[in-house]
Amino acid sequence: MTQKELMKKAIELSVENVENGGGPFGAVIARDGKIIATGVNRVTANHDPTAHAEVSAIRAACQALGTFDLSGCEIYTSCEPCPMCLGAIYWAHLDKMYYGNDKHDAARIGFDDSFIYDELALPYTERRLVATPLLEEEAEQAFRMWEEKTDKIAY
Repeated sequence: MTQKELMKKAIELSVENVENGGGPFGAVIARDGKIIATGVNRVTANHDPTAHAEVSAIRAACQALGTFDLSGCEIYTSCEPCPMCLGAIYWAHLDKMYYGNDKHDAARIGFDDSFIYDELALPYTERRLVATPLLEEEAEQAFRMWEEKTDKIAY
């Protein structure tokens, strides 16, 4: 499939998802023009705030390929990803991203993520979400173990 055909599929998924009670977002992950996985927004349907189209597509692609590394794949998403999804795209090592609507289009219809970007720019002490370090020494044990582990799979 061409890039335009893959993007049309992501858009088609977003339209179908609205018709089926979900949010207006769809995503396709492809490798060499072949669809590996798709995802749609099922936040309210699944009672899962992480069930965004991109994250759902990444999870499905990783399962289909049996890996956590989606290098060599591209993601086509009906809208510019939110900060969570963008982070997931980077962590999945996708090679390229294409999107239809942008974050301003999303904000116009009630999906405004600008507050997250604003919060990330602030020091922890100034954020709305109170974040307090707790049991740091105890938590360090797992980090030491990981650092010393000789058979770890880096990601």
